[in-house]
Amino acid sequence: MSDESVGNIQEPFLAAALTDALGAANRLNSHMLIASNFGLVGSVNGNIVVKAPDWLYVPQVLPVPEGEIRRRYTPNLEGNPVGVVMEFLSDTEAGEYSIRPSFPYGKLFFYEKILKVPTYVIFESLAVVLEVRRLQDNQYVVQQPTEEGRYWIPELELFLGICYGTRLGLTIPWLRWWDESGNLLLWSSEQAEQERQRADVMANNLEQERQRNQMLMAKLQELGIDLNTLS
Repeated sequence: MSDESVGNIQEPFLAAALTDALGAANRLNSHMLIASNFGLVGSVNGNIVVKAPDWLYVPQVLPVPEGEIRRRYTPNLEGNPVGVVMEFLSDTEAGEYSIRPSFPYGKLFFYEKILKVPTYVIFESLAVVLEVRRLQDNQYVVQQPTEEGRYWIPELELFLGICYGTRLGLTIPWLRWWDESGNLLLWSSEQAEQERQRADVMANNLEQERQRNQMLMAKLQELGIDLNTLS
């Protein structure tokens, strides 16, 4: 049996940010499986193989029995095939490109030939390189980005790209989602900040209106106009 572990400190932050944006955009539901560093199980020639991608998406899974926790996922037996897997390259290995065809099997071979995952994403955060591969005729083909440097991910009906920013005090190149119209899917923290700014603008407008009313009242009093006599 083979399993994978987290390679660098940025990986869980990158994965969490991807999921957070989907949740903030109301694009998650209880039937999906979205996880990070979570075991995907496959059987090859009697060998059980487990790979734990840094981020994965399954459109629909069967519910686990009451009182149990899903610890790994076996495609087709427990729900739909896996739709998307992502691997974030560490600076210590390049196993994400491994096509080793024998046990314990390379990652690329496992996703391409065994699980047949339609979209395989590899992101090297240190070099800021994003690569998206699509399964075509049972073989991964490297996709070309749009003019904006984004890639269409059909399984999620979203574009994926790179954007520098700060989240949880970490300023790095992040993987971000854009919808079909090119609108960035905000993180929940960005949405909260946006709402705070809107509230500040509204409060400022109300204060300006109050001050204008006070000035008007004062001017009317100077002119000897009693508002109580007006109808």
